Amino acid sequence: MKLITRETDYALRALLNLAREDCYMSSRKIAGKEGIPLHFLRRILQSLIKAGVIESREGASGGVRLKAEPADIRLTDIIKIFQGRIQFSECIFRKKICTNHATCVIRKRLESIESKVADELGNITIADLLQDQEVNS
Repeated sequence: MKLITRETDYALRALLNLAREDCYMSSRKIAGKEGIPLHFLRRILQSLIKAGVIESREGASGGVRLKAEPADIRLTDIIKIFQGRIQFSECIFRKKICTNHATCVIRKRLESIESKVADELGNITIADLLQDQEVNS
């Protein structure tokens, strides 16, 4: 089980670059700094634009930049964009109603854990990660 997928990881790395620079940056520059394949990063950036996390501008001085303050972008926001809600288990019947759904003890325990993890991740912002990165540099 992966809590953070490669897409989410790349998105967070791109957002950290944008927060650090606080200006429009080209996708090529971000990809080069982070070692992310350019075509993959462009797709990630399009998802972030669509979600309203970043904005883009065309032209020689264009690129992408944060649309919100780093302190207002939560880790859970980014996870939801690329992975959906935090979920550790999926009923084996997927979208069908399980006859054991209401009384399943495993499901109830996992939902409790999911809620705690989501709360903790919801307390982490891009600003927090940027500060951690600066301390560890």
